[in-house]
Amino acid sequence: MRSDVSHFKCEIDGGIARISLDRPERKNPLTFDSYAEMRDWFRDLHYADDVHAVVILPNGGNFSSGGDVHDIIGPLTRMNMKELLAFTRMTGDLVKAMIGCGKPIVSAVDGICAGAGAILAMASDLRVATPEAKVAFLFNRVGLAGCDMGACAILPRIIGQGRASELLYLGRSMSAEEGLNWGFFNRVVDAAALEETAMDFASRIVAGPTFANSMTKTMLAQEWSMTLEQAIEAEAQAQAICMQGNDFRRAYEAFVAKQKPVFEGD
Repeated sequence: MRSDVSHFKCEIDGGIARISLDRPERKNPLTFDSYAEMRDWFRDLHYADDVHAVVILPNGGNFSSGGDVHDIIGPLTRMNMKELLAFTRMTGDLVKAMIGCGKPIVSAVDGICAGAGAILAMASDLRVATPEAKVAFLFNRVGLAGCDMGACAILPRIIGQGRASELLYLGRSMSAEEGLNWGFFNRVVDAAALEETAMDFASRIVAGPTFANSMTKTMLAQEWSMTLEQAIEAEAQAQAICMQGNDFRRAYEAFVAKQKPVFEGD
């Protein structure tokens, strides 16, 4: 998987990709270029054999302030409908690429996490935060609907319909404590332990059966639109595929030998 990106930071080591937006002086806003490059990067990630988990990190004490006011918001006010729809579809494609990349994503949230930045955290599989984290789906505060980049579909599934409605109608910040109590965050830790905690999640994922983990991510996404009967059948097929893998055999042989299994992702 390529790490030579231009519009965000990316380091790959030990099966884990560590990425972050790279404009700390502006609280890491997204631009047209960073949206598009991240979308393409996550699309390519689906086919990468050297990355099995992603950690999205803050930079300079903030996660992301969302779409850049000068580089995105201003130009959008001058676009026609066709151009606007191309943009909103492109940003939605980033979320679809994250969900479809086949690799679990851990977001480490510190400071400002607003607008599209909040969406990046929302579209991740696991979320860790500092007490200073402030998450705001603030679209209505700039005159837009809360239904941006899948927020009305995904956020209620994480924190519930009523809580999601409060955040999307009011555009207010969700504190780290609220996020933990509401199930948005998996952990809240001191800033000094944020990256370590996120990397621990990723490392444990990478040490596990990575093909099976990819299947779990696929099922978590696909079963949103299935009936219960369809979901149970889909899981039967997915599990049968995993049972043909060598990691299943390795786990059995390690159990018999009273050893810890060493998974290789096949």
